[in-house]
Amino acid sequence: MYKPLNISDNIFYVGVNDRTKHLFENLWPLPKGVSYNSYIIRDEKVALIDTVDICYAEIFFNKVDSVLGKKPVDYLIINHMEPDHSGAIEWLVNRYPNIQIVGNNRTADMLKGYYNITENVKMIKDRDILSLGKCTLQFFLTPMLHWPETMMTYVQEHKTIFAGDAFGSFGTLDGGVLDTQTVPEKYEDEMIRYYSNIVGKYGSQVQVALKKLSDIEIEKICSTHGPVWTEKENIGKVVSLYDKLSRYEAEKGLVIAYGSMYGNVEQVAEVIAAEAAANGICNIVLHNVSKSHHSEIIRDIFKYRGLIIGSPTYNNKLYPGVESLLSAIQNRAVKNRCFGYFGGFTWAGAAVKHLKEFSETIGFETVGPSVEIKQSLNAATLEEAVALGRNMAEKLNADAVRD
Repeated sequence: MYKPLNISDNIFYVGVNDRTKHLFENLWPLPKGVSYNSYIIRDEKVALIDTVDICYAEIFFNKVDSVLGKKPVDYLIINHMEPDHSGAIEWLVNRYPNIQIVGNNRTADMLKGYYNITENVKMIKDRDILSLGKCTLQFFLTPMLHWPETMMTYVQEHKTIFAGDAFGSFGTLDGGVLDTQTVPEKYEDEMIRYYSNIVGKYGSQVQVALKKLSDIEIEKICSTHGPVWTEKENIGKVVSLYDKLSRYEAEKGLVIAYGSMYGNVEQVAEVIAAEAAANGICNIVLHNVSKSHHSEIIRDIFKYRGLIIGSPTYNNKLYPGVESLLSAIQNRAVKNRCFGYFGGFTWAGAAVKHLKEFSETIGFETVGPSVEIKQSLNAATLEEAVALGRNMAEKLNADAVRD
């Protein structure tokens, strides 16, 4: 038995928290867990907005019962078909055999592929309308945010947008579901980590979606992960954050990510960081790729404009963790960064050569000099490392003044 959690008149929260799973999508660490958010609009007709991961179906249905009792669900609105949100659909169809499933043509294809569901599917197009009685739903297709079928559902009378994965965050909802019941700032880094790793590749598509939403008045944002945003100031912040991240804009700061087997390459990173700090850069993050998870490094690369990467030579290539990081950066189509690099070797150098090739293909603005140590730092390479830290700081300072 659960107490119904009312968001506003006729709208209820029936989501669940996952404090068990270690890796989201078997990739991204969940030190603070994650929520799977689902919502009910109780009107003359009842609409359920998304479901939850199949692991939590029993809790989910108990929460649905707490709101509806024996009243059936008339519509299931599918904003996103990813299994952490669609996992309970088969159970839902068995429980409510007359339910109408609402989605677009890409949704229908995935419904058939995942769950072999082809009946009672109501197809909608961009900006179509569905009346529940007092509430009018309008659908906004937002393809590739971050799957091809993704869409958002807007309740006109409540000025509430059910945004799918957009504006979402890692982190469980610990008692409070609304932003007014929690400390919103504690979700900021996890929202950036979620965006940069899950949605980050699709900046142009996010911009298209934001332009669509600019035509409507929004008083509540109900995402499928993280808090429900209700305060005007918080809504402005999360929308502005998405706008900034999707334009690949960043604040003044520096990420230094490096691989180091015996500490020599790491010492170059320390010298660079110290000189950047001495020249006015306060936001500096050093990541050892063997310890920091890629999702944390990518998050910080989205936050800060400066990026310097270092690697030892390993089997005549880059250190594996660095090579993997470069691939992740390319896969997310990151833009507008200032980039420097350094490396080391014992008997045959290759890392700096490969980092130079990366710098020439990625399209970042390169800041020099590149630094290459043989075995360990000496007077000449120390001077080069100092110069790289100083030059990067000067570039970041100049860009901040210009912006």
